[in-house]
Amino acid sequence: MQSNGLFNMIDYKKTLNLPDTPFPMRGDLAKREPQMLAQWQAQQRYEKIRATSLGRPKFILHDGPPYANGDIHIGHAVNKVLKDIIVKSKTLSGFDAPYVPGWDCHGLPIELQVEKKHGKEMPPARFRELCREYATEQIERQRKDFIRLGVLGDWSNPYLTMNYQTEADIIRALGEIYKRGYLYQGYKPVNWCLDCQSALAEAEVEHEDKTSSAIDVGFKVINNDSLAKAFGVTLPGDEKAYAVIWTTTPWTLPANQAVSVHPDFDYVLVRTSRGLLILAADLKQACLDRYDFDGETLATCKGVALDGMQLHHPFDKRWVKIICGDHVTLEAGTGLVHTAPAHGLDDYFVGQKYGLPNDSPVGDDGKFLPNTPLVGGLFVWKANDVVVETLQASGHLLHLEKIQHSYPHCWRHKTPIIFRSTPQWFIAMGGCDEYGTFHFNNIPDKEMSFSVRALANQAVEATQFYPAWGKARLKAMIANRPDWCVSRQRNWGVPMPFFINKVTMKLHPRTPELIEQVAQRFEQQGIEAWFSLDAKELLGEDSAQYRKLSDTLDVWFDSGTTHASVLHRRKDLSFPADLYLEGSDQHRGWFQSSLLTSCAMNDRAPYNALLTHGFVVDGHGHKMSKSKGNVIAPQKIFDTLGADILRLWAASTDYSGEMTISDEILKRVVESYRRIRNTLRFLLANTADFDVQRDALPVDEWLEIDRYALALVSRLQAEVKDDYARYEFHLVAQKLQTFCSEQLGGFYLDILKDRLYTTAQNSHARRSAQNALHHISHSLVRLMAPILSFTAEEAWEILSAQQDVSVFQQTWLSLPDLPNTDDQVLVQNWTTICNWRARINKHIEEVRAAGLIGQALAAEVKIYAAGENFDVLARLGDDLRFVLITSRATLHRVTSEAEEHIEVTPSVNIKCERCWHYRADVGSDPQNATLCGRCVSNLLGDGEVRKYA
Repeated sequence: MQSNGLFNMIDYKKTLNLPDTPFPMRGDLAKREPQMLAQWQAQQRYEKIRATSLGRPKFILHDGPPYANGDIHIGHAVNKVLKDIIVKSKTLSGFDAPYVPGWDCHGLPIELQVEKKHGKEMPPARFRELCREYATEQIERQRKDFIRLGVLGDWSNPYLTMNYQTEADIIRALGEIYKRGYLYQGYKPVNWCLDCQSALAEAEVEHEDKTSSAIDVGFKVINNDSLAKAFGVTLPGDEKAYAVIWTTTPWTLPANQAVSVHPDFDYVLVRTSRGLLILAADLKQACLDRYDFDGETLATCKGVALDGMQLHHPFDKRWVKIICGDHVTLEAGTGLVHTAPAHGLDDYFVGQKYGLPNDSPVGDDGKFLPNTPLVGGLFVWKANDVVVETLQASGHLLHLEKIQHSYPHCWRHKTPIIFRSTPQWFIAMGGCDEYGTFHFNNIPDKEMSFSVRALANQAVEATQFYPAWGKARLKAMIANRPDWCVSRQRNWGVPMPFFINKVTMKLHPRTPELIEQVAQRFEQQGIEAWFSLDAKELLGEDSAQYRKLSDTLDVWFDSGTTHASVLHRRKDLSFPADLYLEGSDQHRGWFQSSLLTSCAMNDRAPYNALLTHGFVVDGHGHKMSKSKGNVIAPQKIFDTLGADILRLWAASTDYSGEMTISDEILKRVVESYRRIRNTLRFLLANTADFDVQRDALPVDEWLEIDRYALALVSRLQAEVKDDYARYEFHLVAQKLQTFCSEQLGGFYLDILKDRLYTTAQNSHARRSAQNALHHISHSLVRLMAPILSFTAEEAWEILSAQQDVSVFQQTWLSLPDLPNTDDQVLVQNWTTICNWRARINKHIEEVRAAGLIGQALAAEVKIYAAGENFDVLARLGDDLRFVLITSRATLHRVTSEAEEHIEVTPSVNIKCERCWHYRADVGSDPQNATLCGRCVSNLLGDGEVRKYA
């Protein structure tokens, strides 16, 4: 094209290649995300991803079921978003990664809600029907919010523990554990909630501060001759002597059966004004100070010498004896332990060794049985006062004080629980009875190496933990936990389908066969099939000899056996799962119940790896509570800011510890999101006219800075893929934000604007840039997709020009190599250039601050560099000014780095109307008097030649 004055009368802005894209600058996420969800559901996007992934290696993340009660909170949101990030990143990594959400549906919280709304007086069958209806309503509410978070999954076909098939498989799992010899019925102390009037699982117990009466009580020695013999001294026959115990539960004294001492500890006999006292030697002085007594030590003996000594119960007309137990410690008290086998596990185990009675005088309602001496009919906490008053009146009370200590509470009612012996069903951990060999139910010769505890320990060693500290936490809990009480006295739960002989109290000999028959009925009618069952239907003439068990299963057993009822059952899943992911509290909950049941059934864990995330706290590190007014609801976030903001916050936060959220933090997340979105918009806008089939160039024909950008995105992609694989999402988020704001926005794209906008549309210089931007766009959208799913899908629709194809039907981008180039040298050279640019920009800012220039293009730069620095910069030639975004840049060699410096001066030339560069050749073409020679060439001639930038 020849110069003919064509451009003299037009707006030169229209000659620029200005960016254009339907991808808006404002995300307007809260409004647009629901529209996108509706589109995805109409297109059956999850199903299409499954079809695309068919035949790939499987990756199974098994969903820990939230409880179907109440709206989701921020902890639920974090949990589901983290799971979604993993599933999506695995999908992009080339796996078939289905996600099947689930819900835990039985149990007391739902019963309480139904009772609150409908009352307690109704037929049990109707009550269970209402519980099922309530759970269904809650699931729908929660499902809607989980979907709103952008979590892709089989939401139309989730697993529910109240599904008939699942209920059937739950009792099949119970039957398998029974057949393998791990289930037994025992009468032993369990966590008992006085409000629930039911046993509690370990995971249903939390420790809170409680004020209790701590008392020191003297048990009078019956025969001083036995006392004298034990200590090797001579004693008057009429001098009163007492074995002194210390306890914070006075109400348990009616059930006392013994006083325990440690066989290896030293005990002293001390003469005081109140008589002879037996105390642990190491605690003697602390006790005397507490009682305000003076004391003379008469003799010392080992605890074993006291074994069998007879004592008077302090207020009941019976004898008890001193026994030896390794559970006795010197941490507090007197070194002698009040022992009531019905009210404590340590007491129970030592009582088993000595054959002590294990009868609990306390009923289900927390009241003492009417025939209990002194406290019959009283509530346990009221009995405390009566016991103390009686001991004081009889002279057996040596000291009383109120102390605040950590005490187990019911996690639902937030009220103190008690330990009481009741007939319950247990899964034997094995090895927990230090006083004798445990014989497995049905299999007397089963070796202890096959105990649930031993198998669980082996399984933990074979499991990978994220973060690594989870291993020690879970292992410690397994080592210390007692046998698992799996029976409950509830209505809304999976029944234990057992028939028990009324005389022998043993299970029916055909129990495994009967369980399968009941399971088949469950598949048709659910749990109601058991509650409405007439025993004659299954037992025939034997039915008169048996009673049908009314207990239900612990809900932790329901969810803990989903490896059997879900992973084994569903064709789209498989056993074992690759990963379980839950909050840190689940080491004592679902992680553990799943581990124990799977070890009891499969001799291994149901998972290959465990990921644990922390709890969400407010900006001050405080736990969220409605009473404090510091709750931030996920619904508020996605209704005002959008789900992608919540997802970005969750990904940006290191989940291995507490996760902090506040309005101020969310504001910072919004700013980070805007930078990422603006970068995406630039990429999409400047590749709008790029056709990869038509405009692709071999990489070795790209400009060097474009090859450098390819090297950067290649490194980013490799690192981010590794971060996803290690589940370190906060590193992914940090790197994406840094790449967008600094490496792209702060450097490459800033430099690129001139070439993209001012060179000819089809020029080699512009197409080279677009080739790089094309690969950066495709890589970046994939890399951010697991986190910013809505935004990535919105961008992908533009990139792919297809509305019904998901970015999650792709895999990580296969980036082109850098041919004939050592990318390490390339990156090293451009790193040097970046550093010099940063130094020069500081000088430019100083000149700008002084009012000498308005923008960088109004400046001219002289650079004095030495050695390699000079060589690297010199290679750029005239392209150096484009890298610095100045109108002129000259380079001068100096002999040493000490002489290196930079000079910035205002340009004396005229500003080009089109490219805004200040150039001496502005007006060199009289027909285009306001343009520089470069712009004239780009518009009317062969165009400028760029090699580096």
